[in-house]
Amino acid sequence: MTANAMQSSSVNRRPFTWSSPLTYALALAVAAVSITPVVYVIIGGFRTTPQIVADPAGLPSPWVWDNYARVLTQSNFWQQTFNSGVIALGTTLGVVLLGVSAAFVLARYTFRGREVLYTFFTLGLLFPAGAAILPLYLMLRDLNLINSYYAVILPQVAFQLPLTVVILRPFLSAIPRELEDAAAIDGTGRIGFLWRIVLPLSRPALVTVGILAFVASWNAFLLPLLVLGDASLHTLPLGVQNFSSQYTSDTAGILAFTSLAMLPALLFFTFAEKQIVGGLQGAVKG
Repeated sequence: MTANAMQSSSVNRRPFTWSSPLTYALALAVAAVSITPVVYVIIGGFRTTPQIVADPAGLPSPWVWDNYARVLTQSNFWQQTFNSGVIALGTTLGVVLLGVSAAFVLARYTFRGREVLYTFFTLGLLFPAGAAILPLYLMLRDLNLINSYYAVILPQVAFQLPLTVVILRPFLSAIPRELEDAAAIDGTGRIGFLWRIVLPLSRPALVTVGILAFVASWNAFLLPLLVLGDASLHTLPLGVQNFSSQYTSDTAGILAFTSLAMLPALLFFTFAEKQIVGGLQGAVKG
């Protein structure tokens, strides 16, 4: 092949772009796989169990609202919603406060062993939470924390900290030193610099780690199952299990309960999607 032919071939070959039809098709396929089960569960709550048995993939005909109304009128549902909210908000607050404190030190302070400490946090991403369930339960029992919100909040904060530090550190490192020097000239200390300048500039990253912590806590099942033996402290994932065990033949009711249980986290995640994308992009660039 001559040089001109090779040059002509390279010119005619179109480079890959993210706007290509193949990419759109792949994105739509991934979206369909992710969204279809959620839509099926929500719509299934508007059907009756005989309808689901007769035509599992059909649409409600007619639409039935009794399943959702029955779940919403149960006192257990609202108690479990309250428990999930307290635990999720407590976990989110702890993750954000401790995470930004640790990331600020690792990003803005220079001391011996800093990178080793950061590596220690990153290794926490490789540690499966399930492997620590038994020793964690024994430790919580010895501390008399079983059957309390703290038995769920404190471990969840610990397991969320590695990801939080990994996301926040690049943001805090990217803040120009000139801003810190100017703040010091104005008489602002380290804490004032963190509170007045760093936190507002790091808002996308803070929102990202907060949302990830909230959603993970809201959907947590194994840890609450082991440490919350008191039914009055059960969260919504445990409530779904209890409802499924109590009404095994009521498939439509189970789907309605499941839909309402996942709805707050789903809406929370959907409305803050842009913040999450911005936060993760900043972490990658940093």
